[in-house]
Amino acid sequence: MTTLQARQQLLQVLFDRYPDREASIMADMVIEKLTGFPKIEQILNKQLPLLKWQEEQLEAYLKDLSKGRPVQYVLGEAWFYGLQLTVNEAVLIPRPETEELVDWIVKDVKKGNSGTKRILDIGTGSGCIALGIKKGLPAAEVVGMDLSAEALDVAKLNAASNSLAVQWVEDSILNPQQELGTFDIIVSNPPYITAAEKDQMLPHVLDFEPHLALFVYDQDPLLFYKAIYKYSKTHLNAGGALYFEINEQMGGELKRWCLEQGASEVEIKRDMQGKERMVRVG
Repeated sequence: MTTLQARQQLLQVLFDRYPDREASIMADMVIEKLTGFPKIEQILNKQLPLLKWQEEQLEAYLKDLSKGRPVQYVLGEAWFYGLQLTVNEAVLIPRPETEELVDWIVKDVKKGNSGTKRILDIGTGSGCIALGIKKGLPAAEVVGMDLSAEALDVAKLNAASNSLAVQWVEDSILNPQQELGTFDIIVSNPPYITAAEKDQMLPHVLDFEPHLALFVYDQDPLLFYKAIYKYSKTHLNAGGALYFEINEQMGGELKRWCLEQGASEVEIKRDMQGKERMVRVG
């Protein structure tokens, strides 16, 4: 079997579940994992035969992908903010809009030029936000908190593989037990999808990604944002800021609630697709 034939097999499976462009990108990811060839080299080496172990691995990948398992979980890795991260079903797959959130924070801190910052990432999961910030702001002291010990195991592995020093804490923001001191920035991408929205979700997200990190009660969709805001009252330094990733439907409601609680400034930021997906609370 050649590299080209392997790619064609992948596309036959992926076209049934994903848009053509997305399926093509996924096929490239799998071929690169198998051969080490990035896209341009895959084209140049399309007639190169696969080795026996590569064909066997391809069969395993095809079996998983045919079940709808996300390609990042199949390969066990995802890229985020220039970092190669391990991912599995204990953590969410990092999204591009979350990279935009990290970049917003990094640019704001650099623009302020105010020296070392202490930063807390609540609900860290794979550690992508905490590690992205640490990469962009090497002098910052970064702490990542999560309720899930399994998620923190993944975050610790990612910190080690990328040689980034982050402190990891197992705790829940809804009932925090550990005293972590104060911070200049608190950031979170908390659960924000209501049960009522489940019908709109893609099967590969709903069936495989951790519901603990996805869903919030319909009765109080701002539950985690409210808890983090209240926590910030005693754990955010003067002049500090909160940064959130949000459900695109919740920006106005969250802004109103924060202003009612006494926030001096709330900025809603759109992502590259024009959706209201980020908030900064001053």
